[in-house]
Amino acid sequence: MHRGKRTNLVSTGMDPVVAWRVRRLREAGLAPVLAAEIAADCGYDLHALLELVDRGCPAELAVRILAPLDGPVVPC
Repeated sequence: MHRGKRTNLVSTGMDPVVAWRVRRLREAGLAPVLAAEIAADCGYDLHALLELVDRGCPAELAVRILAPLDGPVVPC
């Protein structure tokens, strides 16, 4: 990881795993707010979501398809 990014993560207080998930979701085309919500919820299978997007599924639809059916948010 680049030292500048590490410092930035520490100063924002964001967990490195969540920050990585946000970055990957943003690269896949999710809006910033949606990416942050999904990244913080480990109930979503990030790899499955990204695979759907890679196969041409719109990002927002992939999120809806893979949304957990019930239960609380599973923090990462």
